[in-house]
Amino acid sequence: MRLLLRCFSLLVLPGALTILLFNAPPPGKVAAQQPTGSIPTVTSTPVGRYVTVTYTEQINIRSGPSTYFYPAVGVLLVGETAPAIGRSPGGEWIQIRYPGIPGDVGWVYAPYVSLSPGPNLPIVEPPPTPTPITTPTIDPTLAAAFLPQYTPTRLPTFTPPPPLAVPTYENPDTRAAGMPMGLVITLLALIGGLGSLISFLRGR
Repeated sequence: MRLLLRCFSLLVLPGALTILLFNAPPPGKVAAQQPTGSIPTVTSTPVGRYVTVTYTEQINIRSGPSTYFYPAVGVLLVGETAPAIGRSPGGEWIQIRYPGIPGDVGWVYAPYVSLSPGPNLPIVEPPPTPTPITTPTIDPTLAAAFLPQYTPTRLPTFTPPPPLAVPTYENPDTRAAGMPMGLVITLLALIGGLGSLISFLRGR
């Protein structure tokens, strides 16, 4: 009996399993679940005019078109670009978009940058100048330590000098009384000549 069961299990069971495998229905295809929401489309805004730093060093971004009335709020490095929005009434400053500062806009000095694709920008009125938080005052005690103190003194009374006495000289009479000087010279010449003649004759 056991032998018959063993033979039955060896012959019948493999065939039955083979028939079941070949006659089994194919598995159905499972469709993936499709999303029901709409996928947002990313659109890029076309790039307009922009500035490029052409200065040899980094430049300051100011809150207004002036280096004196408006403080620096950021910097642009050499070769860095930023979108251009407008220009000052004189054209010396260009307003750019710079996120991260108040209003997300700033001003750069036009000679330090190049504008592309062209200089046609709308004129933008400058913002109001910032009001200083405190008014600077000078401590008078501290100022007195550095400023010399002078005691006013009265100058001595001016005494005019005595009048200057200019001496006067009388013109002497150039005419000498007596013989004329020319006659005296002539007589002396004659006397000298006679002396010379006498000496010559004695020598002979």
